[in-house]
Amino acid sequence: MTPWEAVAVCAAGVAAGAINAVVGSGSLITFPTMVAVGVDPVTANVSNNIGLVPGSFTGAYGYRAELKGQRDRLVRMGMGSALGSLLGGLLLLVLDPDVFQIVVPILIAVACVLVVVQPKLNGWLAARRQDAHPDGGPWLWLGVFGAGIYGGYFGAAQGVLLIGLLGSFLDDGLQRVNAAKNVLSLIVNATAAVLFVIIAPIDWWAVLMVALGATLGGFLGAKVGRRLPAPILRGFIVCVGIAAIIKLVYG
Repeated sequence: MTPWEAVAVCAAGVAAGAINAVVGSGSLITFPTMVAVGVDPVTANVSNNIGLVPGSFTGAYGYRAELKGQRDRLVRMGMGSALGSLLGGLLLLVLDPDVFQIVVPILIAVACVLVVVQPKLNGWLAARRQDAHPDGGPWLWLGVFGAGIYGGYFGAAQGVLLIGLLGSFLDDGLQRVNAAKNVLSLIVNATAAVLFVIIAPIDWWAVLMVALGATLGGFLGAKVGRRLPAPILRGFIVCVGIAAIIKLVYG
């Protein structure tokens, strides 16, 4: 990795850390950036996951005020996130790499659609929040487990998936839902990172650059990210996602 490529990956890490704290689609920035500078897609996915852990922590810490009173529910759901992440990470490492090359463009496309429809999704959630269960119930746990599998395998837009799930089943405000999303995303990323460190191929320079950027980005996202115009942020994510699909499909 050349110095300029390292700077590009670090800058992508800053953007991803901030976006993950606010929206939850930061991997659509870092993953294609690493692929663009020549990192193998599977290695890029693994390295991206590990590198984003510090940013996930700072993003969750930045929402600590909104986390008050959520300990019991997060411990319960966190177990589902961890188990799902382990399963997703194992699928990534066991399945043929060609499967990843085929599946990931589809996952990125789905993630981009989720980012675009999130405003309408939030409106739908608000309309039915009066029927939400205060603690989520078993269906939410299963949904969080499924999101953990997705996050351990790839992870882009897992935050959007989690916001949709938590907002559907919890009788709580959107900011507290977002805070819970940040903690569960941290658990997914950290669990998969432990697995990958033990048995997966890793580009440690890429990990370092993403980690440095994401740590700063997590703080920035928690503090000022919510002030950014949402349409611009979503448009940027979708453009990067489309570029990633083109890169993976056409090389």
